[in-house]
Amino acid sequence: MALVERNAKLIETFDVGPGIRHFRFEVPDVERFEFVPGQWVSMTELVNEKKVTRAYSLASLPESNRFEICLNKVEDGLFTPYLFSLKPGDTVPTKGPVGAFTVKSKEREAIFVATGTGVVPFRPMLSQSGYLDKGTKAALIFGARFAEGLMFRGDFEALAERFEGFTFVPTVTRPAEGWQGRTGRVQPLLWELLGDRTDVDVYVCGLNEMVESIREELKLRGFDRKQIIVEKYD
Repeated sequence: MALVERNAKLIETFDVGPGIRHFRFEVPDVERFEFVPGQWVSMTELVNEKKVTRAYSLASLPESNRFEICLNKVEDGLFTPYLFSLKPGDTVPTKGPVGAFTVKSKEREAIFVATGTGVVPFRPMLSQSGYLDKGTKAALIFGARFAEGLMFRGDFEALAERFEGFTFVPTVTRPAEGWQGRTGRVQPLLWELLGDRTDVDVYVCGLNEMVESIREELKLRGFDRKQIIVEKYD
């Protein structure tokens, strides 16, 4: 079934880190823009007389006819500089929502692993009703180069304070003086958290190299493919 294209109108933007911008849109011709946390939309526009389409994970929960995305500015990219140039009131042709990168079981314990903007779909996935608020255990390992790149850090810290079954583990590979959290890549932290367990679901989102390295190791450890849920950004 073909996806309906609608114009999404930009409501506001704000920066959440160096070169990272949060966008809030509304879809004027619908009363409610329904989606499942973890899904994405595609946006299309003519850039330099060339039709360009890009997919972006939704960073928000369903709320009236609005949705949010959050992304890095790719200086030599075709599409992100265009999005960063938008002003409130501008519109972008948008299709979706679509995608199967969603929570497969709200009862099973899970570990979420993300680097960079790969954490975006985890924000609504973890904050949706009927999940952490029902007592399900989960952990998020989130890696960035610098602490300033740990987008939504305050949101995840608030979830960890609110729900004793949720653990938030931020890590940076280039810590500045004064950083007191974990350092290094996300993979060793995942193996540390897992130990010998194979009875949890693992959700991984980020660049291909990180995602594939974790997927292959989990297979070697005896995880069923249905327990390994991934989304790649390149």
